[in-house]
Amino acid sequence: MRFAICDDDIYFCNILEKYLQEYFSSRKLPCPEIAVFHSGEEILDYKGSLDIVFIDVEMSGISGIHAGKELCKRDTGTLYIVITAFEEYLDEALHFHAFRYLSKPLEKQRLFRNLKDALAVHASRNEKIAITTKDSIYTVLASDIIMIEAKGKNVFVYTLQDIYPSTEKMDYWEEILNSQCFFRTHRSYIVNMHHINNFNSNLISLYQNKYKAYLTVRKYPDFKRAYMLFLESSQ
Repeated sequence: MRFAICDDDIYFCNILEKYLQEYFSSRKLPCPEIAVFHSGEEILDYKGSLDIVFIDVEMSGISGIHAGKELCKRDTGTLYIVITAFEEYLDEALHFHAFRYLSKPLEKQRLFRNLKDALAVHASRNEKIAITTKDSIYTVLASDIIMIEAKGKNVFVYTLQDIYPSTEKMDYWEEILNSQCFFRTHRSYIVNMHHINNFNSNLISLYQNKYKAYLTVRKYPDFKRAYMLFLESSQ
């Protein structure tokens, strides 16, 4: 796992790097590699992969907005935490789907809360799930699961690659799938909120409207709330 800090304020970079190291040290976790860049040009010249990027909006030369947009074209899985002292730039930052926003001067506890959320989303995107069928075991990314459906005594796992008849029951899938991304909308359906196109009080459309899942009316308020929180954490 690799972090990046991109800010032309060297003192701020040092403080942020120190806080990141403190976060992992206090939780007795290995600290990821942290690459530090002091301009938009530097980070755009970097050819390695980046998982979480802290980027300042206003820098001399190439702005953080422009750099973020260009980086998104290379890797849509990177999470961006935008840093700015100027709120007027936040609307522009939305164009490259910033995950969170941090203001200067940096508040350590707020940084820690946002970092915890970012790590949870990153883990959910990269988590691998084993699907056991009668004949074999298949491994897929959790993020590639579109939904789980129970049909009579059978349970099917719909993924981006294929549809697998699972030997596990719905309660098993509800327990192992990340609750920040998956929601059991009905006794017969668990959906991945990454793949939702639209929904109403009783039906959800997923994956370019290719699949439908029922939504129990009594679960609608909780589902709507969970989906809004998911969207907020995924921006």
